[in-house]
Amino acid sequence: MQIENSVAVVTGAGSGIGRALAESFAADGARVVAADLDADAAEQTAAQIRSHGGQALGIRADAGVTADVEALTATEFGPVDIYVANAGIIGAPGLGADEDWDAILDVNLRSHIRAAQVLVPQWSSRGSGYFVSVASAAGLLSQIGAAGYAVTKHAAVGFAEWLAITYGDDGIGVSCVCPLGVDTPLLDAVRTSANPDAAAGAASIVQSGEVISAQDVASATVDAVKTEQFLVLPHPQVLDMYRHKGSDYGRWIAGMRRYQRSLRAGR
Repeated sequence: MQIENSVAVVTGAGSGIGRALAESFAADGARVVAADLDADAAEQTAAQIRSHGGQALGIRADAGVTADVEALTATEFGPVDIYVANAGIIGAPGLGADEDWDAILDVNLRSHIRAAQVLVPQWSSRGSGYFVSVASAAGLLSQIGAAGYAVTKHAAVGFAEWLAITYGDDGIGVSCVCPLGVDTPLLDAVRTSANPDAAAGAASIVQSGEVISAQDVASATVDAVKTEQFLVLPHPQVLDMYRHKGSDYGRWIAGMRRYQRSLRAGR
């Protein structure tokens, strides 16, 4: 996939991984549409890109609303070549309530589906296009303390797989990004939570491996898009964890239960 002179939309671009992704795609020559629910944050990202000689627009958009997604794909930059579905929320700890599930499904999963519904027909007719799903290692493994996050990230991985299988022969590329701990406002929010389930989840993330920078994730993602690599693992050890899970599912679940007990005892 050629990034130079492409048009790349990045959702959740106002901070964290999204901002780093927007800046990294711009550094490689893409014209970037930086979208975020926070209009000021989106414009700050775009202004930062422009200050370094890049081309960028900052747009307020709700990734869970189809009309907003359609607006992101119809800017002055022209047809979209790369869509980065990065916007995400951690959601409620534990089982959550119905409204919690509605919110997290809308952002972490349905926003990907809605973007694909808008873009895939266009890309199929052109014979090219690229979809980047920013999921999580929780989508390959699980997430202690947060059912909604674990389930929606599994679903995001599954949807990315389906897109790659179904439309790969039509010239549409897909990458699925699955990091562990990343130094972002999202991780900060759960690390400082007083809720015991959220605290256990945060501890599991921090203890599972090095907490890397958002730029590390962005660099790995841009490299993967260039080579059309599907699975992007900024924390390489996730692959061994995933293989261990698949080799003996029962043993893995028992181990996760022991780990959860240790986290709770340590708290």
